[in-house]
Amino acid sequence: MSEITAVPLRPVAKGTLTKLWLGVGVAVVIGVGVAWAGTSKQVAMGQPPSVFLAKNAKKHGVVTTPSGLEYQVLGAGQGAHPGPQDIVQIEYDGKLLDGTTFDSTAQHGQPAVMPVAGSIPGFSEGLQLMQRGARYRFWIPPQLAYGEQGAGDGVIPPNSVLQFDVTLREIAPQQPGYGAAGMGAPGGAGGAAN
Repeated sequence: MSEITAVPLRPVAKGTLTKLWLGVGVAVVIGVGVAWAGTSKQVAMGQPPSVFLAKNAKKHGVVTTPSGLEYQVLGAGQGAHPGPQDIVQIEYDGKLLDGTTFDSTAQHGQPAVMPVAGSIPGFSEGLQLMQRGARYRFWIPPQLAYGEQGAGDGVIPPNSVLQFDVTLREIAPQQPGYGAAGMGAPGGAGGAAN
């Protein structure tokens, strides 16, 4: 028959159970935090734009223009503001409310050069609020962006609020023959904001 071999058990070192329970507690807290962050992004995407924008407008430092564009100054600039006919050099990061980046100058490896009027209405309006060297965050409601049709073959869903972090590097008067090239046209750097 079989024999049973006794295996000697080592005593548990002092404090090991405490460390184990602390580790379990930390893992639970991290798991809850990750789940909450993921859920909050999905909730933001699932709520009507008007609900998100109404809540966002109440945050410290957020300003709402008469058109409905919301913006926050992240860094002040100096000098004149660009007009609709000026050309600007900008760096930008465009995101959906769930945090998904749909377009960014970092993806293209260089700043974008574009006429102020060569983009969606909310983006153009926001650029005209800035000064050289300024960094702003825009929340553009659907009616000032891509509305009910969305854009980019589903990359930007219908009725999406767009969030852009924009740094205005340079302003120049529009040159003859430059036309109305947007970020997605030749001479631009991308495609989401035109």
